[in-house]
Amino acid sequence: MRIAISSRSGCGNTTVTRMLSERLGYPMINFTFRQMAEERGMEFWDFCRLAESDDDIDRELDRRQVEMALSVPDCVLGSRLAIWMLREADLKVYLTASAETRARRILKREGGSFEERYRQTVERDSHDSARYMRIYGIDNTSAEETADLVIATDERSPEEIVSIIEEAVRARIGGVLA
Repeated sequence: MRIAISSRSGCGNTTVTRMLSERLGYPMINFTFRQMAEERGMEFWDFCRLAESDDDIDRELDRRQVEMALSVPDCVLGSRLAIWMLREADLKVYLTASAETRARRILKREGGSFEERYRQTVERDSHDSARYMRIYGIDNTSAEETADLVIATDERSPEEIVSIIEEAVRARIGGVLA
């Protein structure tokens, strides 16, 4: 079973993807802009600015993720556009949270000030959404038509979110997990 999980930054995508892959025993695929920036020896925010003018960066990231996901029979793919890019996914999950919640989570992870993290979160949302619409015609702010499951994460722990997804996985495969 291939599971695709998407969200905007700070919704808990990486944490949930990791926890779910561990719980199910499936490989985790979570190749990110941060990893691409490291591969190229660039600072993350500089790399994000470069992506604004070079659509090939997004195309390469998305292509590599899908190739990784299709190279194995079972996996949990977590990325901004996983539910749209991995058409072969057996379960598509979209995580949501308010900009305030996401900024608080990013602040906890990366430090700084709340105001700065909030500004960066809103700015990144705007830039990401514009890029995804320009490159692919995808509106990543609304996944109801694409996702099998939409989970608001503001008031839920990662464990609760993983349990909700695991229940959906069990329903899809007849209740039996390896």
